[in-house]
Amino acid sequence: MFEAAELGRRLAKSDFKDAVPALRLQLLDAQRRARAANLPVLLLINGVAGAGKGELVNHLLEWLDSRGVQTHVFWDETDEEKQRPRWWRYWRSMPGGGEIAVLFGGWYQHLIEDAQHGQLTEDDVSRELERIRETEHMLINGGALLVKFWFHLPANEQARRVKERRRDPKSHWHMAPETAKAANHYDEFIGIATRVVRETDTGEAPWFLIEATDPHFRDLTAGKTLLRAIDTRLSNGASPSPIKVSHAPALPNADSARRTIVDHVPGDLVLDKPDYKKRKRDLDARLNRLGWEGFEARRPVVALFEGWDAAGKGGAIRRLTEALDARLYRVIPIAAPTDEEADHHYLWRFWRQIPRDGYWAIFDRSWYGRVLVERVEGLAPQPDWARAYHEINTFEEQLAEHGVTLLKFWLNITPEEQLKRFEARQQTPYKKHKITPEDWRNREKWDDYKAAVNEMVIRTSTEYAPWHIIPANDKRYARIEVMKIAAEAVKKTLKRNPTD
Repeated sequence: MFEAAELGRRLAKSDFKDAVPALRLQLLDAQRRARAANLPVLLLINGVAGAGKGELVNHLLEWLDSRGVQTHVFWDETDEEKQRPRWWRYWRSMPGGGEIAVLFGGWYQHLIEDAQHGQLTEDDVSRELERIRETEHMLINGGALLVKFWFHLPANEQARRVKERRRDPKSHWHMAPETAKAANHYDEFIGIATRVVRETDTGEAPWFLIEATDPHFRDLTAGKTLLRAIDTRLSNGASPSPIKVSHAPALPNADSARRTIVDHVPGDLVLDKPDYKKRKRDLDARLNRLGWEGFEARRPVVALFEGWDAAGKGGAIRRLTEALDARLYRVIPIAAPTDEEADHHYLWRFWRQIPRDGYWAIFDRSWYGRVLVERVEGLAPQPDWARAYHEINTFEEQLAEHGVTLLKFWLNITPEEQLKRFEARQQTPYKKHKITPEDWRNREKWDDYKAAVNEMVIRTSTEYAPWHIIPANDKRYARIEVMKIAAEAVKKTLKRNPTD
């Protein structure tokens, strides 16, 4: 497939210099329009070692307004990155609306290198290619523009460049680490790269194959291709900020006569105070010990709490954290996204909060807002929340593959119990801040929320991230259930002795 980039195309230096001023103005204008349209642009720079990728990016940074461009390199994995799921490092680099992110290698570099060195099986490669296609599809659906460049050199040209740079170590242009490593393995590299490029070349995220033998042809072609990609996307309509609709879309299964999963949750389970104290004392000691053992084994935990308003999420979180050492966890309250968060894919802010190995991240509400409040309140159009189930499952699968213990709790109360708690909050001075007009308004949409919860549980309760539906009419019972499930899950992850 790379024969198309071995045609010996060249551009005279004078022609290059004549063309650059106009191209530079056009790129600056396109960047301005992309910023106005809140369009995030992801530019993936890949190709044969020694093709001049760094030199090309330097020219792009010169031609664009560099204040709106961030460059990211992935050849050197940091300790911080090694302690999190592999895609964490890429999600941190995602551009906000109106920004351009240049990713050297991106998610392709390590895949090709690991496959080339025999560190991946055939199934591993196939699975990762599928994940790349899914992720790129997700980013594009989220409003991003992906521009994927592959810069190619014939084998003899790569060998000539490596030899020349090795002979003249004082040359202005030094070899990147990847160039020296890849010099003697061209055929193996091209074999893997051919498959990767072919299987990730899609209509929505195509590869642009650019001949890199002549730097003038390479750079001008890349600049014009980037310009054309931005122009085409803007002419087809960029996806600015999150779309708001004036009313909630019709929801399936919203008929109050239709029974859902939450209708089967018992509401009469209670725990008396002496039993609660005894169980909590035992669980406190057990969780504290397991927390430290998890730290020593470098096993991270992500716990998320969803539930009805006034279901006791905060109280359950406090009882869980009382058992853990404060140095091992963070509680992350999730509210409406900030302007910066709203400028990114909705999963971006959650990827950033994934804990290091051995630590806990506890989310008070979570990424499930996309299929709950955003769905019911009409804050996300139907296509967005409908595809979120698959996106969330993919996200959680990556956490599980890294070794994250994922705990998902839905705290369930009846409408009658919620009303009692709302009224109690209104009458208690230090709890009045917890009740808002929005809470009362949400009660009117109980059946819509119930249908959304039902579909959420059905579609996102997986073998690696099951939902735990907690009967929460009695707060003591709910808190002990949460602590017990958390302890059992961590114990299972650590593969402790069953008699413990």
